[in-house]
Amino acid sequence: MENYDLINEMNDLCRKLSVSGAQAQKYGNELAEAQRNYKIRLREEALKLRSEGQAIGLINMTVYGIPEVAELRFKRDVAETMYKVSMESINTLKLKIRILNDQIDREWQAAGRE
Repeated sequence: MENYDLINEMNDLCRKLSVSGAQAQKYGNELAEAQRNYKIRLREEALKLRSEGQAIGLINMTVYGIPEVAELRFKRDVAETMYKVSMESINTLKLKIRILNDQIDREWQAAGRE
């Protein structure tokens, strides 16, 4: 591969890394919001069950089965997955950049010896 192609590929990877960073920030914010919404609703429902006389030992088992709580937990889990995927994408791009950078260094060193 020519140095010009390697540098173009490096620029492309760096551009993708920038986009991935912005995506990770977006997904991180969505995760935080989903976590907040879930925890608030979970608390509200647990307090409601307690005020209705539900045994404390059964509240934990009951509250997670309330459809709205389950839906918010699902949304939180999806947001967490999206955030983790975006972070893994960033790590993959960083690794590709390091490998490509090493290849560029080898190419330049080989060109200097010729």
